[in-house]
Amino acid sequence: MKKLPEINDESSRPIGVFDSGVGGLTVVKELNRLLPNEKIIYFGDTGRVPYGNKSKETIVHYSLQVAYFLMKKKIKMLVVACNTASSVSLPTLKRHFHIPIIGVIDPGAKSAMETTRNNKVGVIGTLGTVRSNAYKKALRKIKTSVKVFQDPCPLFVHLAEDGWNRNRIAQMVADEYLKPVKKMDVDTLILGCTHYPLLKDVIQKSVGKKVVLIDSGRETAKEVKNILAKKGLLSTKKMNEKNHSIFYVSDFPHKFKEVSQRFLSKDLKHVHKVIL
Repeated sequence: MKKLPEINDESSRPIGVFDSGVGGLTVVKELNRLLPNEKIIYFGDTGRVPYGNKSKETIVHYSLQVAYFLMKKKIKMLVVACNTASSVSLPTLKRHFHIPIIGVIDPGAKSAMETTRNNKVGVIGTLGTVRSNAYKKALRKIKTSVKVFQDPCPLFVHLAEDGWNRNRIAQMVADEYLKPVKKMDVDTLILGCTHYPLLKDVIQKSVGKKVVLIDSGRETAKEVKNILAKKGLLSTKKMNEKNHSIFYVSDFPHKFKEVSQRFLSKDLKHVHKVIL
């Protein structure tokens, strides 16, 4: 086998992205849109999903395992595209590795606080994310007086993965879940799960046009671009479909391919199963 050349130019190194499953692909989609010259290496820990029902120690352990795997790929930045891992593992990851590392929570919270006019922000996410109060803490770190209303919407994950994101069933579920949010008169709503952007249309219809939806994945991609630009690490090398992105999973690569098409709106050619 022909040995690949060493990567000497740090800016040409890939960005590492990881999630407990497929939801982080919405972050990859935004990164591809905003940073078309960047190569992405994605790891979906599909063999151990979900992280939300695991202990803090286990989530940190899993996150370190995945991060070490991605570091071996000579990544220049690590994006934790999992709300649960973002809320638990970031401090430990930042102590272990000396590259820029960000999660999806702080960028979403920052955007929400820049957007809200009535100081009332809603957060929807999985039960684990809501129970962690990660978004509430991040929002109140920016402004202590902000009123935060949180609501778990666990069925949204299944609807997104099964492709039931624009039908009548999805709208009925959204209407039911978001009744309490509407009563709180929030003017800004954080989509606190990387699956939820796929249901943006039905969510918007449920809460009304006056409520601004904050896509944490999109905001994270913006933050990645800002950080890379400040550090002089933006790639100027043109990417093509052949070398643009590589995807790794810890189980079910065929299922991953099927579901990922809904998240990325394209077929995946390079999906590899690995054992950590």
